[in-house]
Amino acid sequence: MKREERVRLGDLQVVWIGLVLVVLLVAFSLLAPRTFPTSFNLLNLISDAAILLLLATGMTYVIITAGIDLSVGGVLVFSAVAATKVMDFTGSPALGVLAAVVTGLAWGVLNGVLVALGRIPALIVTLGTLGMSLGGALLLTGGVDLRAPAELNLGLGLARWLGVPLIVWICAAVTAVLAVALARTRFGRHTYAIGSNAEAARRSGVAVRKHLIKVYGLAGLLAGLAGHLSLAKYGITGVSAHSTDNLQAIAAVVIGGTSLFGGVGTVAGTVIGVFIPVVLQNGFQILGVRPFWQQVVVGAVLVAAVYVDQWRRRTRA
Repeated sequence: MKREERVRLGDLQVVWIGLVLVVLLVAFSLLAPRTFPTSFNLLNLISDAAILLLLATGMTYVIITAGIDLSVGGVLVFSAVAATKVMDFTGSPALGVLAAVVTGLAWGVLNGVLVALGRIPALIVTLGTLGMSLGGALLLTGGVDLRAPAELNLGLGLARWLGVPLIVWICAAVTAVLAVALARTRFGRHTYAIGSNAEAARRSGVAVRKHLIKVYGLAGLLAGLAGHLSLAKYGITGVSAHSTDNLQAIAAVVIGGTSLFGGVGTVAGTVIGVFIPVVLQNGFQILGVRPFWQQVVVGAVLVAAVYVDQWRRRTRA
């Protein structure tokens, strides 16, 4: 697929899913005008979506290369545990965040090496490292959640700027930088090229294996950062609280228009894809609808998104 054609397709998908999000916001605002469209509730929406957005942004890069990363939830937990252990030992929050990011990067690079050099399917590799990272976290903690240092939980966890949690600003800044990198840099172009046709990318001079290691490393790094921010926000490592984070991230990316077959996708679409389930969950809670309906609706939207992607591919063919 030519780059111009890919960009047009991505822009069109962002427009459609953006309209879906707008319809949801308007509908819930009309159904619950006194509670849903308030500044307090909208701030809650943003806060709930922030950390998942980091995981989904890394997942966007991976899926655009026609890969998958099931390990991000486990890497998040392991990184949070590593950060807590380091901060308890050193008393330094700076070393804690460094430990989380480096740990996440190490797991991501391991995924990339096994996929790119070991030629093991990404599904198998990341399923394996999911179990390894979660198991490692349980071994380090004895299956019990560790508490974050009060300095972190009461500092970064509660800090605000212009009335918005600092964690949200951090996630938004990282996402914006990676959105520009995907759309405007050579790294982004190579990511699309590998997803469209890895062999053609290799023949045109792209170091495919090296690039895949970087992409999986990026996803792991973001999972590590998400682990530290989650630790700051909730005050505990959440060993058993992130078992579905990988599926939520994948769902957000696919709903946002990124193709599971690779070569198509945008971070902007992923941002919208993250907010659609969050808005549904929040709106249903306010309206008193049973929360199980949210899972039904998100599942239906996910299947519809994949079907539309396949239909467009058949039409182009």
